[in-house]
Amino acid sequence: MNTLIDNYTGLISDLDGVVYRGAQAVPHAVAALNAAHDAGKRIVYATNNAARTPTHIAEHLTELGINLTPHDVINSSQAGARRVAELVPPGSRVLAIGGPGVTEALLENGLTPVYTPELENAQKNTTTHEPPAAVLQGYGPDVSWHDLAQAAFAIQAGAIWVATNTDSTLPLAQGLAPGNGSLVGAVRNAVDTDPIAVGKPNTPLYEYSAQALNMPLSNVLALGDRLNTDIAGATNTGIDCLYVTTGVSNPIDVALASTTERPTHLAIDLRALSEKYTHPTTETGPSNTGTATTFHRARCGQATATWDNSLHLEEAGNANERLRAFIATIWSAIDAGEHITPSDLTPALDWIERAK
Repeated sequence: MNTLIDNYTGLISDLDGVVYRGAQAVPHAVAALNAAHDAGKRIVYATNNAARTPTHIAEHLTELGINLTPHDVINSSQAGARRVAELVPPGSRVLAIGGPGVTEALLENGLTPVYTPELENAQKNTTTHEPPAAVLQGYGPDVSWHDLAQAAFAIQAGAIWVATNTDSTLPLAQGLAPGNGSLVGAVRNAVDTDPIAVGKPNTPLYEYSAQALNMPLSNVLALGDRLNTDIAGATNTGIDCLYVTTGVSNPIDVALASTTERPTHLAIDLRALSEKYTHPTTETGPSNTGTATTFHRARCGQATATWDNSLHLEEAGNANERLRAFIATIWSAIDAGEHITPSDLTPALDWIERAK
């Protein structure tokens, strides 16, 4: 049996919403990734979350039962510090905002981290205050208004501003919490300029991860849950990607996604890696409603979905087949110029859920 993962030799996996939510593993993720590892696939875990060091992330993943080393983890702090080091002289002072991952990445790249209390004291006690050469802003649960204010002051004084990522939310076990993008937005409001962003959907984090795998991009499959970061980033980098429903973006989001945010493959969860992948087929024809000119239909395995001025779903097929048939149908209709809204597609969520 030819499985999805048989087509690739390396994986770049997101973490939040794909492997874990908060401290807890996403169901089936650990077993699926270990099976890929045992099958000889190389895996890099790449995350926009810059709060923790790769070592701490690896410890968390090990506690969840995943086989890996810290060298298998790449976070956006590393990509951000690399970018800062390209733009400022070695040893430059850089305001570090975020968790320990930001500090460690700056030190690894030959830069000197400075912190909010140090800058506040200098501003109070000296008449000539030298601002940092750059600001590296990443997520951290203890980031304060004072940190954001010092970032704004430094940027207004001429510091280069690099953001590890601009995810507006962070999926946790309790729900969605504000992410680094929300904090970056607060600073942007003060400085009226945009940062250099290195995390997904920008290409540096994926490029850095692909370099770590040491293989052609065509051999790599990215795993993600969020369209505007994981999926768009893979598309921008030229990497195939698998969307899973276990995180932020839901199937309706995927159905209505722009072409730059459409994943290569679709699955309920990571179990699909080691399963035979059934691709949907689409067809169009004269409408039966008298109001639309064309119907759009997709079949995947036993599942069938049709758009004919409204959504029609047949009670057959497993959850993966239903997911793929539904999304292929709506993509076909939208590409043909049909106007479809999220409320038109609400029944699909229950339809897919019933087949799990």
